[in-house]
Amino acid sequence: MTTRYTRRQFMATSAASMAALSLPAVLRAQTAVPQHKLRAASRVLDIGGRAANVFGLENARGGQGLILDPGERFSVRLENALDIKTMIHWHGQIPPNDQDGVPDAPMPALRPGEARDYDFAPLAGTHWMHSHMPVQEMQLLAAPLIVRSDEDLAEDRQEVVLILQDFSFTSPDELMANIDHGPRHGAMDHGAMGGGMMSGMMGGDHGGMAGMNGMEMDLNDIDFDAYLANDRTLADPEIVRVERGGRVKLRIINAASATVFWIDTGGIEGRLVAVDGHAVEPLSGRRFGFAMGQRLDIELDLPAAEGAWPILALREGERERTGIILATPAGQVSKVVELGDEAAPAFDYDLAQEASLQAADAMPQRATAHSEMVMLGGTMSPYRWTINDRTWGEHVPIQVRSGGRVELMFHNMSMMAHPMHLHGHVFQVVGIGGPGIGMRRINGAMRDTVHIPPMSMVTIAFDTGEAARWMLHCHHMPHLITGMMTELVVSA
Repeated sequence: MTTRYTRRQFMATSAASMAALSLPAVLRAQTAVPQHKLRAASRVLDIGGRAANVFGLENARGGQGLILDPGERFSVRLENALDIKTMIHWHGQIPPNDQDGVPDAPMPALRPGEARDYDFAPLAGTHWMHSHMPVQEMQLLAAPLIVRSDEDLAEDRQEVVLILQDFSFTSPDELMANIDHGPRHGAMDHGAMGGGMMSGMMGGDHGGMAGMNGMEMDLNDIDFDAYLANDRTLADPEIVRVERGGRVKLRIINAASATVFWIDTGGIEGRLVAVDGHAVEPLSGRRFGFAMGQRLDIELDLPAAEGAWPILALREGERERTGIILATPAGQVSKVVELGDEAAPAFDYDLAQEASLQAADAMPQRATAHSEMVMLGGTMSPYRWTINDRTWGEHVPIQVRSGGRVELMFHNMSMMAHPMHLHGHVFQVVGIGGPGIGMRRINGAMRDTVHIPPMSMVTIAFDTGEAARWMLHCHHMPHLITGMMTELVVSA
């Protein structure tokens, strides 16, 4: 789903909102905009000429996802139109804990046919929503959640929403059953803490990649059948019509279950202006990496001439790619093949990109009330991923007090990366380190999901909010399925 908004559309919506606010209170109550409706439902996609039965989050207009105007409340009725239980998490938002969308924490999952109301003040930015049942997220039960800001109204630019996903015709249960049974059987087995350099790196299997003092990183543990950009592959990409010489803001969501992507803007240099919905000091480039659960806002200034410009998502360590094409009204669109000439590199191997990001609005300085090391571990065979050497069924919560400054240092001792997502809080990346560079403090980005490369360390800082139990977990769905989750328990 690509959604485009011009400044004129923004202003028209804003004018209608202001007119409603000028009405007397009684009339406003009678003419109030009804709450948004979302349906968790089945749908069918055409993927490579085959019918794919997947899930989705359908809005009242029949599209996927939700877009809110500045100042608008997140007032949503969610209906479960599936024949199984489900639960939707509003990723990047900080709702009251009982609306956070984790099954039985504290609210139960929605039964088939059941509906539930949600109402809270949302955070502006590029966010998304997805099932908090990992196998359902692997079946594409996810959609964009965009909250416009006043700046969006003021800027004269076109917005394009791009959601990336990975898809397999094989069921999640079968993928998981085969995930440590050897290469090319629904997964790739690279061993545990392997010691050898990857052989044939430039000519064949890029599932592992050498690094970290000669040890082998495991980049990808599932080969999916398709990599989707707004529900489509590069065999039939979405063509987004743009104005010559115009400015485009790309809102890009990595909703993949197990794939890190590089965003490649090709012939147009981009400016990264926000991550995870929070502004950063602009960072120029043509290639930007991001992990599962993360988001990128990238601005592009288009040439004044007619033309077409692919915006590609490259699978980490592999040749597969997906994307959309921006094209002027008379721009000639050429076919883009789904396999690149060479494998994309490992993302953030040297930690350079995360270390280069700086928050536009950093947290104020204050004393740290609680600091703790969080160990990330696991092996490919047996396929088991842990936090502090424990899975969810045996986890020991992290205990903190409400209103205090907390620092958590993630220390990844495994050979796979882990995108770590904290519910109910926005944090700042304040420390980063790895082999040969030690640990250093940075004034990094504000985030809700941070990517921890193999054998590296990342420190986050945040101020604790509502006294409640908040989930902390890896956003790699097969890792989460095996129990890579714990709790941050905030007490009053």
